[in-house]
Amino acid sequence: MKRIGVLSDTHIPKAAQDLPEKVYKELRNVDMILHAGDLVEISVFKKLQDIAPTHAVCGNMDMPEVRATLPQKDIITVLGFKIGLVHGYGPPGRITEAVRSEFKRVDIIVFGHSHSALSKEIKKTLFFNPGSPTDRIFAAYNSFGILEIGEEVEGKIIRL
Repeated sequence: MKRIGVLSDTHIPKAAQDLPEKVYKELRNVDMILHAGDLVEISVFKKLQDIAPTHAVCGNMDMPEVRATLPQKDIITVLGFKIGLVHGYGPPGRITEAVRSEFKRVDIIVFGHSHSALSKEIKKTLFFNPGSPTDRIFAAYNSFGILEIGEEVEGKIIRL
C-alpha cells in the first residue's frame, strides 16, 4: 500500500504564508506527494521535497521560475497504476473534460485549478482534485487529499 499526499492551488505566499499545520502533519505520513500546480513560488516545491519524494506540475498562476522548473503535465506510475498529473484550465464546469483530453491511458487524473475538491470515477478513471488548502475562491471549504493505492485506489478529501 502506498499513501500519497495530494495538493493543488496552494498559492503561497499570495493566499497564505504557509500551509496549515494539519497538512504538514498528514504529509509526514505519506510515501509521496503530488502537487497539481499553482504553487506560485518554487520554495513550496522544495519544502515539500524535504518531507517526501514530490512530483509537481506548473499552473497558470505560477511564477516564471516555477514554470521553468516544472512540467505542464506528468505521468507517474505507482504500484502499476498510471497517474496523470496536470493543473487544468478553462471553466470549472468543464474541467474534467479538459484534463481528460491531456492523457490517453491513465487510471487516475490528479488536477486542480477550480479549487473545488472532487473524487469521482468517470468511465473507469478516477478524477481527483484535492481542492485548495489556502484559498476558498470558487470553493465552499479548504481541503487537500490523500490517495491510497494498493490493489485498488481510494481517494480521500480532507477538509480543513
